[in-house]
Amino acid sequence: MLDPHDHRALGRRMRLFHLQEEGPGMVFWHPRGLACLRLLEARVRRVMEADGFLEVRTPQVLARSMWERSGHWDAFRDGLFIVAGAPERAIKPVNCPGHIQIVQRLAPSWRDLPLKVAEFGVCHRNEPSGALQGLFRLVQFTQDDGHLFCLEDQVVPQVAGFAASLFRFYAASGFPSAQVALATRPEVRAGDDATWDRAEAWLGEAARQAGLSFEVHPGDGAFYGPKLEFTLRDRQGRPWQCGTLQLDLVMPERFGLEVAGPAGPLRPVMLHRALLGSLERFLGILLEHHGGDLPLWLAPEQVMLAPVEAAHQAFAAHLRTRFQAAGLRAVIAPPGDSLGRRVRTARDLGIPWFVALGDREAAGGPLHLRPRRGEGREAPPEDAIAWLAAQDA
Repeated sequence: MLDPHDHRALGRRMRLFHLQEEGPGMVFWHPRGLACLRLLEARVRRVMEADGFLEVRTPQVLARSMWERSGHWDAFRDGLFIVAGAPERAIKPVNCPGHIQIVQRLAPSWRDLPLKVAEFGVCHRNEPSGALQGLFRLVQFTQDDGHLFCLEDQVVPQVAGFAASLFRFYAASGFPSAQVALATRPEVRAGDDATWDRAEAWLGEAARQAGLSFEVHPGDGAFYGPKLEFTLRDRQGRPWQCGTLQLDLVMPERFGLEVAGPAGPLRPVMLHRALLGSLERFLGILLEHHGGDLPLWLAPEQVMLAPVEAAHQAFAAHLRTRFQAAGLRAVIAPPGDSLGRRVRTARDLGIPWFVALGDREAAGGPLHLRPRRGEGREAPPEDAIAWLAAQDA
């Protein structure tokens, strides 16, 4: 029996998703849940675009030679899903090699840097069944993955810009602060010690110049470079490592990535970055952190309109159109249930606002906006809609 505050129980109550044995570690998204996931994706996409990232899409399956070149075939062999046939292929666990292929074909010069590409990449990792835990640990998940290719003197401002965007996004999601760690070389890694010495010192100095205070976590880096890890604490005090920024000097060398420089070819620095790491996991964190009361921008429906009598149905439809014209997601409560039952339905679904519509409202009177928790707000329809739209900005 799941705890009612567990995100899997909340997902069932809110009609968002379910998991079942026939698809271990993979999610069956229901209409409301997929809407929620798309809203999260849209919010991240806005950050990507504001930060100058160009969205791309890469293949799900690549030849063994690609994964050997990246180092994943050796360092991550047990985590790969191998596709039968010749030549051997694997379903992608990461997006990095595909992004490098795109940058190589774009053939940028040093004047085009920093060059930033990003993808909502669906990745697969062969996790042990005992390690799976709802949305927190999946076999199939979506990375908000971005790769930034820059010159050496551009690293510090890019680290600072990433951190600023990250903290703004976390604040809008209900996390006012984050802890930062510098994760250094793991035991199994690509690249020599001199390369790692340089990368670790460089990333640490860039973080300090960006105004970040951090702890050092020895051995927790990616196998191709050190990384900054951004950890959130939820309302229960549990830590969740979400955002990452990795400085990679290894993969550009392995793939022979170069750009035209003023005096000959240059090898760019590669930064791997993610705000969330996994959209599905971050949604699970948000569900438990907010107890199902998702931020207004993330709620599949933001307002439930409940006509008291059948005679008020037409007015409810008219009002929903006005809410929608203001960019708000409004739904009309299904008929037949009592008003109290419809209030409970809105609460179970996590709809932030509820508006009962009777004779007074239909005659042009003020609307009473009832929140899931706390005090309500009463205002004329035009003012109520404008106020609610402002909360969603």
